[in-house]
Amino acid sequence: MIIMRNNRVESWREGFWRWLRFGDLPLRYKLVILFLMVGILPSIALGVLVNWTVNRIVDQQVTSNTIQLIGKVNQTLDNDMENLQNITYLIGFDPRTERFLQGDIQGDKPAAGADIPSGTYRPQTSPVKQDNEENYEIKRYLQGFTTLYPEIASILLVNREGAYISNEMYARSPANLTEEEWYREAVLNEGIFTVLGHPADRNVTTHVHYANEELVSVVRSFVDPDTREVTGAVLIDLKLRAVARAVRDVTLGKSGYLMVAEAGGSSIYTPEDSIIPSIPPSWFPEEESGALIREVNGERLQLIYGTSSFTGWRTIGVFPTSESVYEVREIRFYMICFLFIVCLFGVTASYTLSQSISRPIWQLMSFMQKAESGDLTIRYWGNRQDEVGMLGRSFNRMLQQIRKLMKLSELRERQKREAELRSLQAHIKPHFLYNTLDTIHWMARKKGADDVSDLVESLSRLFRIGLSKGEDIIPMSDEWTHISSYLQIQKMRYRDRLQVEMELSPEAERLHVLKLILQPMVENAIYHGIKARRGPGRIWIQADVEENVLVLTVRDDGAGMPVERLDALRRQLADPVTAMEAPREEGPGASRSYGMLNVQARIKLTFGETYGIMIDSIENEGTTVRITHPLLHAVPSSSDHDRRDSR
Repeated sequence: MIIMRNNRVESWREGFWRWLRFGDLPLRYKLVILFLMVGILPSIALGVLVNWTVNRIVDQQVTSNTIQLIGKVNQTLDNDMENLQNITYLIGFDPRTERFLQGDIQGDKPAAGADIPSGTYRPQTSPVKQDNEENYEIKRYLQGFTTLYPEIASILLVNREGAYISNEMYARSPANLTEEEWYREAVLNEGIFTVLGHPADRNVTTHVHYANEELVSVVRSFVDPDTREVTGAVLIDLKLRAVARAVRDVTLGKSGYLMVAEAGGSSIYTPEDSIIPSIPPSWFPEEESGALIREVNGERLQLIYGTSSFTGWRTIGVFPTSESVYEVREIRFYMICFLFIVCLFGVTASYTLSQSISRPIWQLMSFMQKAESGDLTIRYWGNRQDEVGMLGRSFNRMLQQIRKLMKLSELRERQKREAELRSLQAHIKPHFLYNTLDTIHWMARKKGADDVSDLVESLSRLFRIGLSKGEDIIPMSDEWTHISSYLQIQKMRYRDRLQVEMELSPEAERLHVLKLILQPMVENAIYHGIKARRGPGRIWIQADVEENVLVLTVRDDGAGMPVERLDALRRQLADPVTAMEAPREEGPGASRSYGMLNVQARIKLTFGETYGIMIDSIENEGTTVRITHPLLHAVPSSSDHDRRDSR
């Protein structure tokens, strides 16, 4: 009894672990489990995902819209400040202002002992008046700006002697105005328009007696263009209502608002019913715009800010995060209802769908097993239009392509051997021929016919390298010796009419190449380039390594070829085997391309489509042939050739 119970426990444990190994289950069981999971888990997993997504999207939209709104507010404030900057330029360009700054026009000076406390209006004793006609004209000129722009509270001109002219301002005490903090700030910035913010602790006031919180001050110094010395400054007070007008009508949600603060954190404008009067600058990162969440007095606030590049002010949108909860809850309710319906449908359709998918896949698997055993005639005969039917038809096309590639591989192998045989037949001569040439060489040397001896020696080397003991891959130095011997023979014929420059890099000299690939290119350059032109010609032969590829270049300054002939030759090089098997073309250009096609066919059959010949030619200017060849640091073994052919 105990043994039977242990067997049942062991059987149940094995079954449990088999179910845990999901990858070992049959496909139909996997599909049923998958559909059931899709029907049950979305209410939990997708609900959490939807909640997170909705919150993120709502936050992004709120942040994006608020940043755009803040950008428009900043643009409005920047326009106001740019207008003030333009006014400072107009004032500075006025000839009367220039004369005042130079001291040619007298201005007002603080009255000695006239220390007027803040908030006390005593115009009769505040300044010592030194009016003259030009002084009065400057005041009228400044008054014109305040009339044209009512948001300007007052304008004050100060020269370097401390004298001043203003339409509204006067000095509180006899202290020199050039010692004021705002004047020193203007001198420090040397003619750059500067926004100071709210005025504080300064020796000037207006007849209206605005509070410091009701004004925003800007200043700019005037610099002599010749001496680069500061000759004075202009101070403009802007009414805060100009800032408030751009900000106060903007509402964010139900209780949100906009506020404006300096980069240092001081408040420029804050509405009366603000949730937080000022915000520490340490809360904001270094970015010019962004969003952050902070808890203030137990309430979570979202702060969205944007910084003006002109004034440096930071416009901040402040609103509670709870105002977006209602919209999120509504969207969440609809999404949960939709997901619940989807779950019910998934549970109902799970079995049907699993059967409709798994059955044809099992059928295709049986077809693949037959194809794996070697029966490539098997076919899928279903007429389904879904993905399974497309997979079956792709399986049929794959089998057809495999059979086609097998036939093509056999054809390419046969063509490769035939091309190699033709190459050997075209270039390899019997042993007795170069042995006899060697004998002739020494006999000519003994008779004193050195030119004949050199010619025979070159021809002997040409045949020896062409034989190469039956090897297809030879050292680059042998290939270079082969083409040098060929050129030496041709120079004996053409004399001074043929000039050659050869350059073999040390890196290329250590490599191995497919033999007899340079001679047909040079032969074409001589017979169809140099020979066809008038006068002497030059051939450049270069071997170098570029981007992990051996590049052999043969260039001539001969007759070149027409565009039609070049296009036809490029088409032949694209499929050299077919071009060589086609009937021979009539005309003088036919023999030119055969040697090149032979080399192209051998390279592509040996190393693949990546390598081969590229040709460029300009009629009456010359032809350039580039051969790309893989880097072979040693002669590949036969197994390497077999692996390359199988690929």
